Amino acid sequence: MKRILLIVNKNKDPNLILTSGIHNYICSVGGECDYFINEGSRHDAENIVKAGIPEKHYDCALVLGGDGTLVRASKNLAPYGIPLIGVNLGTLGYLCELERGTVLEAIDQIMKGEFGTENRMMLSGSSDATAEKIHALNDIVIHRSGKTQIVRLSVAVNGKFLYEYDADGIIVAAPTGSTGYNLSVGGPIVDPKAHMILITPISPHDLNARTIVIDADARIDITLDRRRPESDETADVTYDGDSYLQMRVGDSIRVVRAEESVKILKLDDISFLQILSKKMKGYR
Repeated sequence: MKRILLIVNKNKDPNLILTSGIHNYICSVGGECDYFINEGSRHDAENIVKAGIPEKHYDCALVLGGDGTLVRASKNLAPYGIPLIGVNLGTLGYLCELERGTVLEAIDQIMKGEFGTENRMMLSGSSDATAEKIHALNDIVIHRSGKTQIVRLSVAVNGKFLYEYDADGIIVAAPTGSTGYNLSVGGPIVDPKAHMILITPISPHDLNARTIVIDADARIDITLDRRRPESDETADVTYDGDSYLQMRVGDSIRVVRAEESVKILKLDDISFLQILSKKMKGYR
């Protein structure tokens, strides 16, 4: 690999000192390197196109930031087949394989072609109000908005009624997102290479409500039902933490597996469970 793109979260490297050092090192060992500032907004996808990144045929992207930066970059680069590897400049960094002190060694390895690639599935969500399909690597979350009251969400899978939740909301997570919001509300951790979808209620008003694991190719429809005569409940829909639309009673969201997948570079044969154990021990 010779042509490397740096995706940078400037909040984590404010003076671009690390970015400049990595850029200079890549050039010094015979590679080509550009960098792109990730603003952490939905406009990043448009800015990537404006910067001409798809036409430059980068071999891979080093993402400097944390898990959130890697998630946003992966969605933006997935249509172009550019594999990514994360450099953790944050706290836990479940998804980022590299740390500050291991970047230069990793670049040497990448330049020699000594790496593997993992394909991570994404989710695609659309509402009955718009035909736009929005992708998520971690999760699509429907959660209450406005007043501190629960909402009633009806879930159907492949056209068959599954469950009606009275809860703060519902998380529909891809395997990569199992260590995100899903984990914080008591959902299971699964291998990010797996092909499945997790449906996890948020603070359900039901002792029997638990995460349901379904086939990756299932079609999930979630409808905001009326819980009170006023029918004034609303719910917000977020994709990987970015808010996109608001649901009113009767509105539905459909979630399916996305056609595109995300390519993640792997430099070490350490397993996901070993990474998980290491990160969790370091966090305590």
